[in-house]
Amino acid sequence: MNNGNNGHSSNGSNGHKGQLEKRRLWPARKNTAGKPNGSGPLERLTHLNANSTQFQRRYAHIVGWGMAVPEHVLTNHDLAAIVETNDEWIVARTGISERRIADEKETTGQLALKAAQAALEVANILPTDLDLIVVATSTPEFIFPSTASQIQGWLGASQAGAYDLSAACSGFVYAVDMVSAKIRAGDIETALVIGAETMSRVMDWSDRGTCILFGDGAGAVILQANREPGGVLSSVLRSDGAGWDALTLPTVGSTETFLRDHKSKSEADDTKESKDKEGGQGPKLHRMSMNGREVFRFATRVVSDSIKEALRLADLTVDDVTLIVPHQANQRIIESAARSLKLPEDKLYSNISRYGNTSAASIPIALCEAIEENRIKPGDNVVFVGFGGGLAWASMVVKWAVIPEKRNQTIMDARRQITYWYATQRQGVVKTWRRVYNRLAGSATPNATMENLRKKLERSDWE
Repeated sequence: MNNGNNGHSSNGSNGHKGQLEKRRLWPARKNTAGKPNGSGPLERLTHLNANSTQFQRRYAHIVGWGMAVPEHVLTNHDLAAIVETNDEWIVARTGISERRIADEKETTGQLALKAAQAALEVANILPTDLDLIVVATSTPEFIFPSTASQIQGWLGASQAGAYDLSAACSGFVYAVDMVSAKIRAGDIETALVIGAETMSRVMDWSDRGTCILFGDGAGAVILQANREPGGVLSSVLRSDGAGWDALTLPTVGSTETFLRDHKSKSEADDTKESKDKEGGQGPKLHRMSMNGREVFRFATRVVSDSIKEALRLADLTVDDVTLIVPHQANQRIIESAARSLKLPEDKLYSNISRYGNTSAASIPIALCEAIEENRIKPGDNVVFVGFGGGLAWASMVVKWAVIPEKRNQTIMDARRQITYWYATQRQGVVKTWRRVYNRLAGSATPNATMENLRKKLERSDWE
């Protein structure tokens, strides 16, 4: 479906440009109750003409960015020792030469935390300035709590709400769309969006069709309210659930794994025989499976159309685009999109050769590297496009209009480090206090509660 805010956001770069005072909008300081103290930018705006729509518009600008990838590099030659493949075969079909693989101490949350801290440093704001944290991931550390809640605690973002978003490889664009809508609505001022994955944890390393494609990493952006026209101009979100089985990662509640594993032996044998006749063994719990050809056909069909629709909503054409940052799934998909849009291939940024497919993390990682290479400058129109499991896809047009200010950099760096240190200490103190309180209050521990329940059941005549 279309994002409900597309209609009015698409002309944001034209309607009032030149009429507005171009003032950078920094987050209001908050008092102890978490409310603006009256000296912030939004409060200053209330003194302006309330009937003038030019002072009521808010735009969601990207003002900070950061990435984190594991140190360990897995090359195509390394993979040749694991499965039957070779470097020439992989490069020709995917464009991938190497990917990063997380070690046993690197998790989705830890990579996301490093990317978030880098983004906060670029934006030069404190974790306490954040109103919302959203993590797009298909490989969270837990089904619950959310990875975003972990990040909120580790950062010390005491004023922020947090949740995870699951839209597979389109997740980052979906998350930026959700956050930008809340910013434009006036609900929040500043938000952190992270795409983070440890795809190596869910790979079937005996399946050469998938294990050669994926890698691990995280990327993050800070979005902030601003009265300067620009930022997120339009977005298109789509899904075709009829193709759900083309790209899957079954978990504990899946009927494809849970119920099959609990059938009687004869039923299980029948299921195995049926799967064998269909040419497959069925999905494995916590292991990704993919119909590569079907996903490839789907991606080449929807990417260019989705980009054109987002540009139409932003009242722009392909010629107005400076750079397209696509999901890094396969170099051939990127090349196909360039041909369909009649653009030179260098207009579509690609770093897939170094990182492989990092799912929801691929677009923010590519964005960070494009910025580092000076491929994006203020005033440029940038397009994000993601596609993958769902089947889901999403595209977005962003006008790059804000350069973060480096005021009081040293002081802000010190304050951020103090906030991180305090957040770490606080978690330990809170856990200790809860244990002490439970003992003083006589609260039963979970083990004690279960033991009492067992005794009651033993005393009853239940069968």
